[in-house]
Amino acid sequence: MRPLPVADPGAPDIRSATRYLVWLAGRIPGPLGTAAFFGLLWLGSQALVPVVVREAIDDGLMAGDMGVVGLWSAVLLGLGVVQAVAGTARRRLNLYNSLSAGFRTVQLVVGHANRLGASLERRVDSGELVSIGTSDLRAIGSAFDIVGRAVGALVSLVLVAVVLLGQSPSLGLLLLVALPAILLTLGYTLRPLHRRQDDYRDLQGELTSRLTDVVAGLRVLRGVGGEAFFARSYRERSQQVRAAGTRVASAEALIRSAKVLLPGLLVGVVTWIGARAALDGSVTPGELVAFYAYAAFLVEPLGIMTETADRFARAHVAARRAVTVLRLEPENQQEEQAGPLPAGPGELVDERSGLTVTPGTFLVVVAPSTDGVRLADRLGGYTGDPVTYAGRPLTSVPPDEFRRRVLVVDNRSRLFRGPLRATLDPHGTAGDAAVAAALHAAMAEDIVEALPAGTDTVISADGHRFSGGQRQRLVLARAVLADPEVLVVVDPTSAVDAHTEREIGRRLRAARAGRTTVLVSSSPLLLDQADEVAFLAGGRVVATGPHRDLLASRPDYRLVIQRETGETPAGPPLADDAPSTPLATRGSAE
Repeated sequence: MRPLPVADPGAPDIRSATRYLVWLAGRIPGPLGTAAFFGLLWLGSQALVPVVVREAIDDGLMAGDMGVVGLWSAVLLGLGVVQAVAGTARRRLNLYNSLSAGFRTVQLVVGHANRLGASLERRVDSGELVSIGTSDLRAIGSAFDIVGRAVGALVSLVLVAVVLLGQSPSLGLLLLVALPAILLTLGYTLRPLHRRQDDYRDLQGELTSRLTDVVAGLRVLRGVGGEAFFARSYRERSQQVRAAGTRVASAEALIRSAKVLLPGLLVGVVTWIGARAALDGSVTPGELVAFYAYAAFLVEPLGIMTETADRFARAHVAARRAVTVLRLEPENQQEEQAGPLPAGPGELVDERSGLTVTPGTFLVVVAPSTDGVRLADRLGGYTGDPVTYAGRPLTSVPPDEFRRRVLVVDNRSRLFRGPLRATLDPHGTAGDAAVAAALHAAMAEDIVEALPAGTDTVISADGHRFSGGQRQRLVLARAVLADPEVLVVVDPTSAVDAHTEREIGRRLRAARAGRTTVLVSSSPLLLDQADEVAFLAGGRVVATGPHRDLLASRPDYRLVIQRETGETPAGPPLADDAPSTPLATRGSAE
């Protein structure tokens, strides 16, 4: 068996949920087949026990031959050993199959989410992805977990029917008629359960999305006094989920009772017919005991078959959710790729806005917030808009190569659980000096110095122990450490105080000397550091030039800066060492 998770999950068949489940099964034919073999041994050995008991009674006890009784007792012990060994091996293989199917699904969904890029959150709720990685993973895995038992149950049912037909045609025919009738009845009771499970899964995904949204915006909610409203809304929605869960539980209770009642009736009928046959002498005492044992044994394989139908119905619902995500096509569809880019930095041109980013410049783009985010997405190749790099359309550039050259960082960037060093340097290739230099450029040394174990300190998911400004500086440090040819950063200092912002601008410019850097910001403290400023209005570049030249020549540009600082900037050029906005006008979010 291969170690889990596998390095390459493969290319899934996403034409339907059923085809996807079949494709998953095709990834692990060996473990599935072996689990089915051990499942057959496990339940088949149990099915042979009544035969051994019958022979021990009729040929041994009734004849008074204890040697025969001892022989069949040894056979019974051997069947017990086979059952124990096969059951252990089957359970281990079933667990492997379950984890393999579940992990492979999560790998595919997460990998596809990465390919969808910035369009993901607009097309899939975050709660839906969380549910796929939790409840849907378990649902798909549990279906593959029962495969071994299901094969054993099916074969044992056939084996018992054949044995009973040979001993008592009436009882054998009864089983051949009763077993399909029981399975069909139980299958009919599954239909309302599956509908309710589907509704429950929809509500559960919606509730998870709402919870992640509330947790992500908890500080904002507290700031505006909205936590009570959202708590009430979440409570109402959770009650709907609870009601849906109760409906699912009631359907499950009906099925569980039917799983006990229907096989129990069959046991009673078989025992009654067998007892009458024993009284008129048509069956021996050993055969009567075997009849009863078979009837009691059939409860287990019938229950397994019903559980198999239930689990695969749940897995079908979960697979349909996963396939829905896997079918989403990236917005930036790749054309036929023309090979790798030429070595060295290239000019980055966004045709929609008319922005041209010259290699090696420190460029600051002044634009409305929404336009700035969209521009960054286009420059990063996350949309299908016409953008070129080194004269080549991004749609013809190999995505992996372009990602290595151009890095986009916005306020949606996250820190990850684990040692801080790992979240700053995910590939583990940077030395201590490079990490220290990146922290210096982002003015984040004080954050690390305050941690008990420095960069080895384990941080929580999304760095909740840090303030907004601290997280922003650490994300910037990670971007600087990556050292891409082109770095695009959206509002890198929106959550820091004015002194820190000015210093970050100076250090970032020095750290990125000779590399291309694009900042989307209207902060005068960063604009002072720019080689060039591009001013966007209505989604188009309407002016370019030094910050102070634009202040003097563009009233609309001055108005944008006024909104940023809270007061009208002076018309004449400022001294090189003078701050372009009073420090008192910049608040600290830290």
